[in-house]
Amino acid sequence: MPRFKIIPENPSVNFLGRRIIFFAFSALLMISSIVLFSVKGLNYGIDFTGGIMLEVKTVQPDQISILRGRLSGLGLGSVELQEFGAPDDVLIRIQRQPGGDAAQQLAVSSAKAAMGDIVSEYRRTELVGPKVSDELFMNGVYAIVSAMLAILIYIWFRFEWQFGLGAVIALMHDVISTIGIFALLGFEFNLATVAAVLTIAGYSINDTVVVFDRVRENLRKYKVKPMDELLNQSANETLSRTVVTSLTTLLALFALYFLGGSVIRDFSFAMIWGVLIGTYSSVGLAVPLLLHMGISRGNADEDTAVERV
Repeated sequence: MPRFKIIPENPSVNFLGRRIIFFAFSALLMISSIVLFSVKGLNYGIDFTGGIMLEVKTVQPDQISILRGRLSGLGLGSVELQEFGAPDDVLIRIQRQPGGDAAQQLAVSSAKAAMGDIVSEYRRTELVGPKVSDELFMNGVYAIVSAMLAILIYIWFRFEWQFGLGAVIALMHDVISTIGIFALLGFEFNLATVAAVLTIAGYSINDTVVVFDRVRENLRKYKVKPMDELLNQSANETLSRTVVTSLTTLLALFALYFLGGSVIRDFSFAMIWGVLIGTYSSVGLAVPLLLHMGISRGNADEDTAVERV
């Protein structure tokens, strides 16, 4: 029985021939993301802005509209409600109130009084202060920057500096575009999203390293083949592995997005976008960049197979 193949046996996609299109698309994507971030900004979650978070269990399911109506008249500013895994489990976020801890406690008391007998159980009450939120935000930034620097050093030592630079450019492309899509859609950006960005960085660099490893092998094997053909061959030889790995990862992520509940929906969306854009950048951006970086083929006298064409 013939096997089902997503990618043909010997693909011959001309990635290098389309590199100008890829570069233009990636540049447009990054510029748009930076503009969106600068103009519209991110919808920071309570982790980064500070405020009040209440998780409650209602007497009956589907009471969000009633709760919203009661809380909106309290003058507490921005109040967000969403289901938290079950129709009778509701997560309530209230923006930080002017004043100190006493003002936050007063807001909690007012919210509880307004919800009244609709709520059967208060499962969680959290107060996030401005100092903690600032620290969490800066720690998130440090985590992302540190991860990218560590990846640059790792690729540099494992391959050459050109490979490291190409990988980090592709990685910055993935991270910036993820931030841009969150700014565009207004999804909440919180610590879970930072975790998603770091996971995207690891996933993307894993794909890139696989392709770079094949490029390095072919650089030693083919001494006279034109560089654009060699890079195309390397990308095509790893294309099946790249696509199949991404598809299997996406199957799990789509299940999380549609069935995992609202609490991890934004995280799942970030991961889905990251897998898609990371797969593209590994073969459409990182590999074509090597053509313009003067990578070395190694010592011509090495005892390796040499193609004579």
